[in-house]
Amino acid sequence: MIRPCFLVIDREFPGSISTRKLVIETAKFNVLTAYSAAEALDTMRLFPNIHGIVLDADVRDIPCSTLVKELKAISPTLPIIVISGPAEKMCAGADKYLDSFDPKRLLGILQALEPEKTAEIEKQNEDLNTKL
Repeated sequence: MIRPCFLVIDREFPGSISTRKLVIETAKFNVLTAYSAAEALDTMRLFPNIHGIVLDADVRDIPCSTLVKELKAISPTLPIIVISGPAEKMCAGADKYLDSFDPKRLLGILQALEPEKTAEIEKQNEDLNTKL
């Protein structure tokens, strides 16, 4: 089984890694992480076969809607999920919006993008649990 792989574009904080990366990995999905828009574009060019992008709308080096446009130029059909607070404006061109930082809602969106693979992962988890 090839697990879905998502690119997480997150703001970088000193001494920490992306909590979104950790959340997505709990669902046993693979994650690539970029901490700037420029790094995200380079990563997309290097790893074009990802299954989707999770984008923090507050990435600072390129405006969110410009970044989405550039990512779509690289891979037009790739789903882009933008996360922003409820008071923030939407990011033009994104496929889905999450106006909350709720990890369960994010996982629900990603699992809906890859339902067959999600079912395989859940079945594998069940099989592992019965062997314990």
